Amino acid sequence: MVKNEARDRGEVPGHSVFGAPCWVSLTARDVEAAENFYRAVFGWEWRPNSHDDRFRVALADGVPVAGIAAVASMWQMAVTWTPYFAVASADDVVARSRERGGTTAVGPIAFPPGRAAVLADRDGAVFGVWEGRLVASVEQWREAAPTFIRLHTRDAFDAAIFYGEVLDWASPSSCCEVQYEADEVVLRNRGTVVARIHSGAVEAAPDPAIRPHWQVHFAVTDLDACIRAATAHGGEVLLREEGAQEALLGDPDGARFTVTSKREP
Repeated sequence: MVKNEARDRGEVPGHSVFGAPCWVSLTARDVEAAENFYRAVFGWEWRPNSHDDRFRVALADGVPVAGIAAVASMWQMAVTWTPYFAVASADDVVARSRERGGTTAVGPIAFPPGRAAVLADRDGAVFGVWEGRLVASVEQWREAAPTFIRLHTRDAFDAAIFYGEVLDWASPSSCCEVQYEADEVVLRNRGTVVARIHSGAVEAAPDPAIRPHWQVHFAVTDLDACIRAATAHGGEVLLREEGAQEALLGDPDGARFTVTSKREP
C-alpha cells in the first residue's frame, strides 16, 4: 500500500498514471559515447544525476525525456532500451510478476526520488517499473519526445493477461484502457495509444522463432535526417522497408530503437 503522507509530499504519481508507460532508459556501457550519439540523432542535451555519475538524463527543450544507465557490465545486462511503467508499489508488482512466472533482474532498489525494478515477463521480454515522483509528467514527456512502445511476443493474448495482472490494468486505480484490435492488443492512456502488444495474425500459431522484446519508438519530424545522423555517428540501419515511414536503428553499442515519422496534425 502507498502511504497517504508519501502521496501528499508528491513522492508518488497520482492514480492517473499507474500502469502506464512513464519513462524509457538505455542500459549502456559508455555514458559519453551514448550521449554523443543520441545528441546527434535527436538533439538531446544531457544532465548528470546528482546521486550517481553512471546515470544521465536526456533533455528535449529542457524537458526530461530519457535516461542512460552505464551499468550493462556491472549488472551483466544487455545493452538495450527499456520501457518503465508507473506503479503504486514496486514491491507488489515484483511479487505479482513472480507469482505469474516472471523473473526479477534488478531491485526493487532506491533511485531518489523513487524506487525501480527491472523485470522480465514469462517469455523473457524485459521491462521496468517505477514507484515515486516522475522525472517529468507523462503529458510533458510525451509532448517533448513522442514515444510509444511495442511488445513483440509469441502470444499477444497471453502477454496481455500477464501485464494486465502484474500492472493492475483492470483495477479502478489504473489509467489504462486495453482493447483488442486486429492482430494487436492496444493500451491507451487518456485516449492516446501508449503501448501495443503484437504477435502476428490472430489465426496464426505462436511463432517460436520470435525473441520477445519491448521495442521503443521515437517520433521525429525529419526521418531521413535522423537516419543520416545515426549512420554518420557510428550507428546502423537494421531495417527500413521501401517507402516506410519508420526505421529500425542500432546505436554504436548495439542498442536497438525505432524512429517513426511524426505525423503533423
